[in-house]
Amino acid sequence: MATKSFDVVVIGSGPGGYVAAIRAAQLGLSTCVVEREHLGGICLNWGCIPTKAMLRSSEVFHLMHRAKEFGLKADNVGYDLDAVVKRSRQVAGQLSGGIGHLLKKNKVTVIMGEGTIPAKGKVSVKTDKGVEEITAKNIILATGARARELPGLEADGDLVWTYKAALTPKRMPKKLLVIGSGAIGIEFASFYNTLGADTTVVEVMDRVLPVEDAEISAFAKKSFEKQGMKIMQKAMVKKLDRAKGKVTAHIEVGGKVEKHDFDTVISAVGIVGNVENLGLEKVGVKLDRTHVVTDEYCRTGVDGLYAIGDIAGAPWLAHKASHEGTMVAELIAGKKAHPIKPNSIAGCT
Repeated sequence: MATKSFDVVVIGSGPGGYVAAIRAAQLGLSTCVVEREHLGGICLNWGCIPTKAMLRSSEVFHLMHRAKEFGLKADNVGYDLDAVVKRSRQVAGQLSGGIGHLLKKNKVTVIMGEGTIPAKGKVSVKTDKGVEEITAKNIILATGARARELPGLEADGDLVWTYKAALTPKRMPKKLLVIGSGAIGIEFASFYNTLGADTTVVEVMDRVLPVEDAEISAFAKKSFEKQGMKIMQKAMVKKLDRAKGKVTAHIEVGGKVEKHDFDTVISAVGIVGNVENLGLEKVGVKLDRTHVVTDEYCRTGVDGLYAIGDIAGAPWLAHKASHEGTMVAELIAGKKAHPIKPNSIAGCT
């Protein structure tokens, strides 16, 4: 098979990768995207977008209970969890399809498969038809991140869920424990709590939503507690005893270990970069605790190799990844690019 050659090859098609590819194509560079799973990445398929769709359903449900305040009548208010999930998946599916359309419209080649970098300027893609070899003047790593799993708290899909199981629940939790109160943990806690799950959130730091301003944390905590959520701060889940239909959590708080029973646990204790199996060490890329070390222009120090988005470290935000993607595409095209200033990026939860 003839080797294909491109000016830019992007590995990963999340909000960093697809934006970088489209911008590169618009600037006249021949561009290829390599994606192993879903166009749009975690954000569109299993993250920001489907969680917001579910939160919208729970918000409307919450408002229906307050109909009377607005002079409206809503009797026998209920929900159908399967229908809520189905709507969320449809929203995600529609947007993922939209990314495919945008890439095609901008004449970006898409290869579905798993990419590795066997040598500088080369990308090898394992597809279901075999292996495709590509040469690339520039490679942009945009492989994102996945949920961090803590020993003893690993997900099993039945009693202990990661975000994927929490987005496609087989049942409605009655007593729910959410470990971690960052954006992901608190979104699920809020969704399930509003639909009637007895919800407890355990946070190791001294406040919920620890990356937000302290006053936002305090305000959010008050609001969640008013809605019936239990919040344990400066607390740590030491271990989970799993039995049939029940999990006993050993939670250390204030120097003592308390035992609490739940029927469902959602683990949301941060993320780790997808840096494995890419061949990065071999080509000389420096890694620091699961992320790629880059300069302010997302350069890895290896000529023609860039890293953007979650794989390049915090803040783990879609809009940061997109901005970096645009910047790198412009840099490759020889335009003047403004470097990233991480501390001036607005957060969002």
